[in-house]
Amino acid sequence: MAIASLNQEAPRLQLGSRPSDAAKARGIDMKSIEELYKRALELKNKGMSDKEISTELHLSVNTVTWLLSKEFLKEGAVQDVKIGWRSVGVFGSRIISIAEIMSDIIREEMNKNSFEVDSILGIAINGIPYATLVSYLMDKELIVYRPHPARKEGVFSSNFASVEGKRVVIIDDVASTGETMRRTITDVTKEGGKPVLCVLLASKMSVNDLNGVPVRSLIRTQVIGGS
Repeated sequence: MAIASLNQEAPRLQLGSRPSDAAKARGIDMKSIEELYKRALELKNKGMSDKEISTELHLSVNTVTWLLSKEFLKEGAVQDVKIGWRSVGVFGSRIISIAEIMSDIIREEMNKNSFEVDSILGIAINGIPYATLVSYLMDKELIVYRPHPARKEGVFSSNFASVEGKRVVIIDDVASTGETMRRTITDVTKEGGKPVLCVLLASKMSVNDLNGVPVRSLIRTQVIGGS
């Protein structure tokens, strides 16, 4: 597993191996994996689902399930990349700097592909701050969407803009498998909206579109090598 942050080069960790001499030679840090397990267990004990924990820890659902089952104590490998952006999130001024980049990417796509945008959608929880500031910078409506933990239809908050008849840019912080983004695209379409673009802070996916909707990210991660 690789643990990466926006402000420093972090060590690359391979999940799922015992701390053997060979593992130690490769620089595998079991302590970091155990710390992730303890944090995931703490959130689980607070009543959070695996999906909610994956959002909080910026891991895939499969990795959260793997951690909670203590499979990392056995042989076998599960690979994932943990994205940490707390150094950005602690100050609104830093979040707005990222939102400015996202806004620039959206304008670039609008010019390149000749489409207009009516609304900016933020996926709860971590996509909302970025979407809020992008909607402000671009003077567009703000939509807030909350995915259902059990993977059923999500909920659009009635306190914000509606979806019907809108050309929508979907914003989130991190996409691991793209499952949440796909469900959001589906639910926006069902509500009569038209998803025109997805924008992410970081993507672990190799694809450039989801359900036919283009995906752009500020950072793309990739696990290279492994046993």
